[in-house]
Parts: sequence; structure tokens; C-alpha cells
Amino acid sequence: MVDMKVTLSGLVLDNPVIPASGTFGYGKEYAEFYDINILGSISFKGTTVEPRFGNPQPRIAECSRGLINSVGLQNPGLKAVKEKELPELAEIYSKPVIANVSGFSIEEYVECAKAMDEEPQVGIIEVNVSCPNVHDGGMAFGTLPETAAEVTRAVKAVTTKPVYIKLSPNVTDIAAIAKACEEAGADGICLINTLLGMRINLEKRQPVIANKMGGFSGPAIFPVAVRMVYQVAKAVNIPVIGMGGVESARDVIEMMMAGATAVQVGAANLVNPYACKEIIEELPKVMEELGIEKLTDIIGIIE
Repeated sequence: MVDMKVTLSGLVLDNPVIPASGTFGYGKEYAEFYDINILGSISFKGTTVEPRFGNPQPRIAECSRGLINSVGLQNPGLKAVKEKELPELAEIYSKPVIANVSGFSIEEYVECAKAMDEEPQVGIIEVNVSCPNVHDGGMAFGTLPETAAEVTRAVKAVTTKPVYIKLSPNVTDIAAIAKACEEAGADGICLINTLLGMRINLEKRQPVIANKMGGFSGPAIFPVAVRMVYQVAKAVNIPVIGMGGVESARDVIEMMMAGATAVQVGAANLVNPYACKEIIEELPKVMEELGIEKLTDIIGIIE
């Protein structure tokens, strides 16, 4: 019998598979398809202080082996998430969840993180400093070590729960930013968020997406994600949650060999609502094929 358990900052997960924020709603959308309690955890849809309608449409563009989205952090806002979405999620999912928060100022990050820290079902706070779809926030905080560290320190000052910083790949030195977050008190790092992409409609001679550019995700970015997970895992001494183009159990194992303790699945959920379920069911078989008894034995084994 193989052992798929992993531990993130004291939180024991039955397996390392976690749906990525923004691709799994608040869980109930997928609970219609299967028992979501098989998941290691859930990173629910990113929360901002105020409700957000998001960016103008169209905001999805298909690509070879991926997609571009410019949703723009659409969510019902902090109050609605606390009063409606989280209680409803607690009715269908019994394990600790990951609260993804974002903001347009340090104060907004602090307000969201402090509110999520009060929620008993939240096990980890995931701070998104990397969303490329919002003009006056998001990516700006995650592109420099100094600003990423500033957000980290501010959030850590008001929380008691583990804080994981979700980083953007749209930078020159991802390891330096991760190291700055660790030094500022981060308990873990999540990466990568989407790359920045663009498609053009040849007939209309204009960008496919109203926002012109958006976040490029899907299997096409997997090698970039593995490379960045490897670089960051070697640079820091805190857990790394890897993501970016994961669509199979073999991808999960590859990401873990690069240094990830757990792995988030994003775009695959939008293509196949059973993606996470199938990966979890496939993992034991692939582990046996590769002679892996415990997943924790392979974390970061690539020198």
C-alpha cells in the first residue's frame, strides 16, 4: 500500500492534489460530479475586500495546449464569502481549505487575511501577489522582492495561520522574490501563476480578449512551472506548492521531484471536471510503477 500523505506547515493532507484557486469555484460546483472530500485540500476562488464583476468580455481565448483568461478576480467580496460561500462549502467538504486572497493595497491584503484567519475551516492563507489581469494591483506587488516582502510582513502581522505567497512567473528572478518572502516570514510559496499571453483574431484584426492580454495557463506552461518550482525549492527552506499545466499523476510526481510538497491543478478542471479525481485515483498506480512507496520520499530529489 503506497502512502500519498503530505504535510504543509503542520497540516496533513491525504494526498497532494489541490484544485487551484479560480478553477474550482467554492467546491459546490464540482460536488455535483464526485465526492470532493477525496481532495487533499481546496484553494477556493480568490477573495477581495469588495465584490468584483471582473474584466469586460470576451475574456477567454483558446490556445494550443492551453487557454488565456482575463477574468479579473471576479468574486462576491469578503463579506459574502464569509457569510455564504464558506458555510456552504463546510456543508460539503470536511477538510481544512486554502483561502486565496488578493488586494489593491497593503491594507486590503491585511483586511482579507485577517478575516480569513478567523475562519475555523481555513487551514492556510494563500496570498496572491501575482494576478496578471488586474491593472492596479496583483502583479505589481509580486514583481519585486521588496514589495512581495512588504505584503508578506503585513499579512503575517495579523494572522496566526500559515501564510503562503503565490508568485508570478512574469519576472526575471523568481528565486530572489521567493527568498525575500521567506525572510519576511512566509510559511510557504505557491507557484506559478499564469504567464502573460495574447491572441489576435485575424479576421477582425483585433485582440481576442477585450483586455488585450491575459493569463496563459494549461499544459503548454508545465515545463516552465517545473523549472521555477525547482529553482525556488532550492532557494528556500519552506514548503513549495507547485502548479502550472498539471493534468496527470505523472505531472504531480514530476512537480514533486522538482521540489513541490503539494500540487495544485488549475486549467485541467475547466476542461475536465473529473481531472482532480482521476489524478488522485491514478497516483497509487503510477507510484507503484515507479517504485515509490511514500510521496514524501521524492520531494526535491532532483539535485
